[in-house]
Amino acid sequence: MAQQIALLVNPAAGRGRSAVVGARLLSALRGRGADVSVHIGRSPADTVRLARDVVAEGPDALAVVGGDGLVHGALQAVVGTDVPLGIVPAGTGNDIARAFAVPRSVPEAAEAILNGRTTDADTVAAGGRYYLSVLACGFDSRVNERVNGFRFGLGRMNYLIGLAAELSSFSPLPFTVEVDGERLEAEGMLVAVGNTSSYGGGMRVCPGAVADDGLLEVVFVHAVPRASFLRFFPHVFDGSHTGLDEVTVLRGRTVAISAPDRAARPVVGYADGERLAELPITCEVVPRSVRVLT
Repeated sequence: MAQQIALLVNPAAGRGRSAVVGARLLSALRGRGADVSVHIGRSPADTVRLARDVVAEGPDALAVVGGDGLVHGALQAVVGTDVPLGIVPAGTGNDIARAFAVPRSVPEAAEAILNGRTTDADTVAAGGRYYLSVLACGFDSRVNERVNGFRFGLGRMNYLIGLAAELSSFSPLPFTVEVDGERLEAEGMLVAVGNTSSYGGGMRVCPGAVADDGLLEVVFVHAVPRASFLRFFPHVFDGSHTGLDEVTVLRGRTVAISAPDRAARPVVGYADGERLAELPITCEVVPRSVRVLT
């Protein structure tokens, strides 16, 4: 019997690259005898609905062709099920694909999907959803708000442009962070809660995060002058920032974050590059709750 593969595609991801990759993957899978259905959501909410409908039919795999946002949508459907998640990177950031070292070429991706080898990964329950990579609160989520409003996707360059724009107006926030009951109250620039290590197209904000160890890595950047923060930020690209005096790193299973903004501007948490919820937010690791095709 032919393998039943569901393809979830965002044709607009990666400035149209996803549509090309999806068509090539469809041809490769069918050429190897798979029974493939293609699904395209009209919006993030519609994508989640489609993914849940597809998973309910019990395919051999749900393969996602797009960026981290599309993976995030599919994740809401596959967590806690036996349907494995295939990730075919075709977006701008592709941090989730990077974390799991999934194949980037179409022939290798087709082989991985059909071979069915999986790794069991943790997910994180937060804000009524699940995420796989990093939750960002504070400066980085403000940058995310800016970047998501850009008309053109330029990968890491978008984040650098958004960073420069936000830096001119950002003020430190009065964070309260509790990690397994350990409480930290301090003025800070950002809090990142990582299940995997990177966001923003390869910035290793939580370099010690491992997707299957049952723990979250929490990186807290204390308040610093803007000029110092600008000098600090390049360290995020190689993960060396965690050794700086301005950074506190904690690890645990449950992380609660709150930060009332003095300017009455909501502080928003972003996860997998998607707008999740306003603070306060509680993140709780869900051990080995998704099967990822590798």
